[in-house]
Amino acid sequence: MSARIDIIGAGAFGTALAITYASAGHHVTLLVRGDAAAMAQAGENAGRLPGFAFPLGLHVTEDAANLTADLALLALPTQRLGAFLATTPLGAQILVSCAKGIDRATGLGPTALIARHTAARAAQLTGPSFAVDIAAGLPTALTLACADDRAGAMLQDRLSTPLLRLYRTTDVIGAELGGAFKNVVAIAAGVVVGAGYGESARAALITRGLAEMTRLATAQGARPETLQGLSGLGDLVLTCTSQKSRNFRYGMALARGESLGPDVTVEGLHTAREIAARADLDTPIADAVAALADGRANLRMIVEALLNRPLKPE
Repeated sequence: MSARIDIIGAGAFGTALAITYASAGHHVTLLVRGDAAAMAQAGENAGRLPGFAFPLGLHVTEDAANLTADLALLALPTQRLGAFLATTPLGAQILVSCAKGIDRATGLGPTALIARHTAARAAQLTGPSFAVDIAAGLPTALTLACADDRAGAMLQDRLSTPLLRLYRTTDVIGAELGGAFKNVVAIAAGVVVGAGYGESARAALITRGLAEMTRLATAQGARPETLQGLSGLGDLVLTCTSQKSRNFRYGMALARGESLGPDVTVEGLHTAREIAARADLDTPIADAVAALADGRANLRMIVEALLNRPLKPE
């Protein structure tokens, strides 16, 4: 059944979702920063997702006043989300965040930012996905988290397509923290590979990362089984094993003393700093990523500290 969907944010992921939903027959409006007319004329987002043509039903605009659907997807980086919501009136009754991370200014997750700044019903779309795979129409499964299960079921139905399968949960905290923390572990996995420590070390890092993710999330009220699903383990495996992941590439560059450039969003770094600042949680991987990125410790010091942690049951 055709629906009207607004998508806010024309990065690679927002553009990929716009292409997917327009290809499925929905009427999609994509809010862009920059020259919407030039993008429409080109028929693609050459700057963020080149090579993927806009289908019929996908319209681009620079003006938020042209967003009139009752359902909007927020495909903005977490660190920009609060400021956007605070300054841009939106008429949508349901806002679905596609961001992964923790806002450093407030310590809030995306749905809490939505609740702080709007009266809209909030949900979270997360899980193992790369923009190029979604835009190419490759089979993908994601988690749709909404505290209201009836609303979640409606969104699951509206936002699923034959090739984009959504599983729903009411555990918004678990889904959000899984999506946020997997980026931290992906940076660490990139460091492991970039430093030449080998695949066995990466496998160990992913496993201990899942334990740390679960410990962090359940301490804040998440259900442990959520972290075993798409929004936890699934996303963790994807981002720790592919160079399509910006966070993984950042970790590799960090280990080699290189840079990805100032225009690359690395949400895991913001999340690592936020978590490392808390003294009430045992988060050695997040602490190590923040210390290495901020120059407070070198790689040799961090590896020695991790390997010298007390032996204990798994």
